[in-house]
Amino acid sequence: MNYDYREKKIVAVLNNKIETGIALNVLGHLAISIGNYAKDHMGRPILHDASGVTHLGIARYPLIITKANENKIRLAIKAARDNTNILFADYPRQMLETGHDDELADSLLLVKEEDIQYLGAIFFGNSEDINLITGKFSLYK
Repeated sequence: MNYDYREKKIVAVLNNKIETGIALNVLGHLAISIGNYAKDHMGRPILHDASGVTHLGIARYPLIITKANENKIRLAIKAARDNTNILFADYPRQMLETGHDDELADSLLLVKEEDIQYLGAIFFGNSEDINLITGKFSLYK
């Protein structure tokens, strides 16, 4: 497998006002979403250890977890919408407040984008493009 792992990256940004348990839930849902839509992001599909046991592969590119305030997350999402080379997923607060996917869809139809409170987002693309919109975010600790 020949590629430069620095060519692309995945950056998740979590709202710095949410507690750790919610942040992990947000991150998990965002990772599943971006993993479903991203192309060419996986390394080897199956890995083998010395015992012959198989392990599912992981992303071939770095995954960096950051945090920022809600306004910076909103600006990053807007920048990603304006760049067709970036794949992204966002996590509105409504995702926490609904249970079923139909409830979520109905709930989002009732709120304008500028009124959505974003709890996080995840971005995948060329490192240069991703750095432009997430490069100043603090690492999540």
